[in-house]
Amino acid sequence: MKSRSIAPALGALILVNRSHPLQGVPCPELAAPDPAHPHLLMERRAALLLAACIRDAGARGRIVPVSGWRSHKEQQEIWDDTMAKEGEAFTRQYVAFPGCSEHESGLAIDLAQTAPEIDFIRPEFPYDGVCGDFRRLAPRYGFVERYRADKQAITGIAAEPWHFRYVGIPHALLMENRRLCLEEYIDLLRQQELACTLENGSCIRVRRLDVPDLQNWNRPSTGTYQLSLDNTGGVIVTQWEGTL
Repeated sequence: MKSRSIAPALGALILVNRSHPLQGVPCPELAAPDPAHPHLLMERRAALLLAACIRDAGARGRIVPVSGWRSHKEQQEIWDDTMAKEGEAFTRQYVAFPGCSEHESGLAIDLAQTAPEIDFIRPEFPYDGVCGDFRRLAPRYGFVERYRADKQAITGIAAEPWHFRYVGIPHALLMENRRLCLEEYIDLLRQQELACTLENGSCIRVRRLDVPDLQNWNRPSTGTYQLSLDNTGGVIVTQWEGTL
């Protein structure tokens, strides 16, 4: 069996923050994770897995998407509107600067517990009940809570328990087990290779290469591998057992 790459155009591990803005990124292929909200979109694979996670958490109709993919123009409008209504300190805490928002990648989603009224900027998404059930399942479907309270100094964003980011498997499991945010995860991969054993017993290994080194990387002759740019000058290589 020949090797097979399942790398998307950019990959699920692209880092987006104030220091690493998106530059010249084309609009991803989009889909709605919830048919009841067809205007709220995500990158297609992330949307499918989010829908599966909500279903398996028994949360259909009880958890709703609030904000998914945004164009750069929409992010600018949200920034400007929040700045005008709430002021600079609040805006910088809870709204990413245009071009530096994960929502522009299509890989991020804001979720809310279903309620008659939902705050668009800070939706209610508690740690118990059905939201807690979803949160516990999320890493198995490739999602992480992106902005935790104890990571604010690293991410530059205040705690957002409603904001989830698709990074894929095994990365969500590795990040959750080590309590790492995406910035820390990429830094750790600069230092060492990581491995993860899934529930089905298969082993996956993860390493990071600098972009120039990718041309000298010996691609496996068999098995499956996945590549993702990280937007910091590197490529993260994910290989399934038997391909190293």
